Amino acid sequence: MPKMKTHKGIAKRMKRTRKGTVTRSRANRGHLMSGKRGTRKRRLRKKGRVVTKQARAYARLLGG
Repeated sequence: MPKMKTHKGIAKRMKRTRKGTVTRSRANRGHLMSGKRGTRKRRLRKKGRVVTKQARAYARLLGG
């Protein structure tokens, strides 16, 4: 059976850490940032973790 290919759409949006957790960037950062408060913008800069059952599916699509 051939190897499974990496899903490129997921690979551009998510990364796996060394421990195997899946990280993602947060939504609502595309545009219209001037109307958002500084605390919200700082919070949006940080990476989010995928902690649901979908993390396993994303990890599989990332090639692991």
